[in-house]
Amino acid sequence: MRNKTIIKNEIENLKVQIRRQEKKSKEKINIKWVFKIVAVAFLISFLFSFISELTLPNVDVFLGIVIIILFVFLGIIFDIIGVAVTSASEQPFHSMNSRKVKGADVAVLFKKNADRVASFCNDVIGDICGIISGGACATVSIKVASSFNCDAIITSLILTSLVAALTIGGKAIGKSYAMNKSTLILYKFAKFVSNFYKVKK
Repeated sequence: MRNKTIIKNEIENLKVQIRRQEKKSKEKINIKWVFKIVAVAFLISFLFSFISELTLPNVDVFLGIVIIILFVFLGIIFDIIGVAVTSASEQPFHSMNSRKVKGADVAVLFKKNADRVASFCNDVIGDICGIISGGACATVSIKVASSFNCDAIITSLILTSLVAALTIGGKAIGKSYAMNKSTLILYKFAKFVSNFYKVKK
């Protein structure tokens, strides 16, 4: 009876904590950020789609497959960066920043806005690359079927399945790598970004 009471109290405490966290999450929602990320997602998606539609119909099968693979790997890379930003420790970058190490200030900025950086990398770039590579598959599968006299439906199914498997497998491996090497990945990414962006002091 006593154990049941303890368990019941623990469950109630857990529910209270969850409600508090949900309340804080709702308070942190930034409407301007939501509109901004939607606008950025639209522009990047439009640009990627435009490039895909412009190039794929005019290239041969081999180059078309290379373009699909590039989109897949771009999505995997940004997925790795998004996971690394949320997993990395902020403390080493404060120490590096005090010693004026290049990119450390950008890394600190990314960590302070980890949810936004991860959202951009995983949800915007990652999802857009997934959608574009799927659409590109349809175009390339038609070319493959035409070039090798294959059944168009079967060709499309095989190519789409291969791209999906490559994307899922790549992201699974990437997530494990990102969590183990999160601080190093964030530093390298921040160092690269620091060549184009300077943090306001």
